[in-house]
Amino acid sequence: MEITKDKKQCGNRTMANKEAISRADEQLLAELGYKQEFKRAFTPLEVFGVAFSIIGLLPSIASILIYSLPNGGPSAMVWGWAVASIFILCVGMSMAELGSAAPTSGGLYFWTHSLSSPRYRNLLAWIVGYANTIGSISSVASIDWGCAVQIAAAINISNPSFVATAEQTFGIYVAILFSHGVVCSLGTAILARLQNLYVVLNFCLCFAVIIGLPAATPKESMNSASYALGNFSNVNGWPNGYAFILSFLSPLWTICSFDSSVHISEEAANAATAVPWAIVSAIGIAGVLGWAINISLAFCMGTNLTSLINSPQPMAQIFLQSFGQKGTLILWSFVVLGQYMMGSSMVLAASRQSFAFARDGALPLSNILYRMNSFTGTPVNTVWWVAAIAALLGLLALAGAQAIDAVFALSVTGLYVAYSIPIAARFIFKNNFKPGPFNLGIFSLPVGIISVTFMTFMILVFFFPATPQTSTAGMNYTVVVLGGVLLLSLVWYYFPVYGGVHWFTGPVSNVASDEAAEKASRDSSSVEKQVDGAPVRVETVEVL
Repeated sequence: MEITKDKKQCGNRTMANKEAISRADEQLLAELGYKQEFKRAFTPLEVFGVAFSIIGLLPSIASILIYSLPNGGPSAMVWGWAVASIFILCVGMSMAELGSAAPTSGGLYFWTHSLSSPRYRNLLAWIVGYANTIGSISSVASIDWGCAVQIAAAINISNPSFVATAEQTFGIYVAILFSHGVVCSLGTAILARLQNLYVVLNFCLCFAVIIGLPAATPKESMNSASYALGNFSNVNGWPNGYAFILSFLSPLWTICSFDSSVHISEEAANAATAVPWAIVSAIGIAGVLGWAINISLAFCMGTNLTSLINSPQPMAQIFLQSFGQKGTLILWSFVVLGQYMMGSSMVLAASRQSFAFARDGALPLSNILYRMNSFTGTPVNTVWWVAAIAALLGLLALAGAQAIDAVFALSVTGLYVAYSIPIAARFIFKNNFKPGPFNLGIFSLPVGIISVTFMTFMILVFFFPATPQTSTAGMNYTVVVLGGVLLLSLVWYYFPVYGGVHWFTGPVSNVASDEAAEKASRDSSSVEKQVDGAPVRVETVEVL
C-alpha cells in the first residue's frame, strides 16, 4: 500500500510539474503579446530533433559535396568544415540568447522589432521577416531538390545508362514537395514524435560512414594522410585563399536553418530553455560529426577528383567505389530517406514562420494564411503556401545548373540577412533586453560581433560566381533572386496608400492587455502548488 501511495504521489508531482511548466510557457507567451494557439507537444529532445534533422549531416553533405571538391578538394572538405563550424557555433549562441529571452514563432523579426529604435523598427522587422521567409522556403526548395537528385542518382546506380534530365528531376521534386505538404498537415503530436525517428536515423547514417566507409574501402584505395589532410586541389580558378572560403558553402548550407527550433517554440514545453539548448547542441554535434564524416570521405574518395566532380552525385560515386553496387544502393536508400526527413522538418519550420508573419498581417493573403485547421490543430494553409512557393523556386532549375545553385546559396544568404539584423540590433540600439535562462554574460558582445561580421562577409562571398571567368549562363544569380525578393518587399512596404508603411506596426498582440495581465497574475500565483504536501516550483523568466 505504501509503495502504491508513493507511486501515486510521484505521478501527481510529475503531472503538476508539467502543468506548472505549461502555465509558465503560456504566461511568457502572453507577456510577449500572443495567446496559446498550438499544442505544446514537443519535448526538449524533439525540439533538438527538429534542428538536427534539418541539418541532416550525411544527406546534406551528399547534396553539397560538389561545392567543396573543386574549391580545395580533400583538405578544404576537412579544414574548411572545421573553421566554418566554429563561426557557425558563434552565430547559434547569439541566436540562442535571443530565443531564450523571447521564444515565439515569429522569432527573428519579433526580436528585431523589440530591440531596434522606434524610428527603424517597423522597416527592419519587415525586411527581416521577408528575408527569413524567402530563406526558409529556399531551404525547403534546396533540400527537396537535393532529395530529387539523390533519387535520380539511386536509379543511375542500378542503371548506369540512365541520366535524369532537369524536367524529370523537377517532376520528382514536385512529388516530394506534395508528400511533405501532406505529412506536415498532420497533428502536432504526430509531427513531434516523428523527430525521434529522424534523430536516430541521422546518427546511424553518420556512424555508418565514419566507421563503415573506411572498413569497406580496400587498403590500396585508401588515401594517405598527407593527401587527405593536406592536398589542395583548386579546379575553379579562384586564388587558393578565396577558393578555400568558397568551400565554406558546404558547412554553411549543412549547418543552417537552426532557427527552426525558434519557429516551433510555441509548440515546445519549457521553451525558454529547450529552444536555446536545441540550437547550440544541434550545431555542436553537427560540427563534430560532420568533421568526422568529411575526414572519412577524404581518406576513402580516391585521387581522381575530376571523375567525382563530373559524376551525377559525387558521394554516391565514392560509396560505389567502396561498397559496390548492392551495398551502395542499400546505404543510399537510407541517405535518401534522411534527406526526405530533412525536407519534412524544414517544411514544418517554414510553415510556422510564415504563420507567425501572417499573424502580424505582413504577408500577402495573411487573412487566409493565418488560420488554424480545426481538425489537426496545425496551420495547414501555410504548409501548402510554403510548398507552392518552393515549387515555383524549383522552376529555376529549368534555366540551368547555375540557377538552381542560386537557390542553395539563397537559403544561406537569405537566412544570414535575417539572422544578423536582430543580433546587431541588440547591441546597436538602446533597448531593454533582459536575458533568459541561456545567457553568455560578458561574452555576449564579442560573440555577437564575430557572428555578424562573419555572416556579412559570407553573404558577399556567395554573391560571386563559381569561376572568375564566367558567362551569362554561368553567373551566380543569388544576388538577383535575393535582391529581387527584398526589393519587391520594399516596394510593397512603401507602396502608396496600401503599403506596409501605412499600417504595419510590427508584431500585433492577439491577447488583450487586461486579459494578459489577468492571466499572468493568475498563473504566477498558481505556479507554486501543494501536491500531497510537496511544493512544486517553476522558474519563470523575464522577456525583452
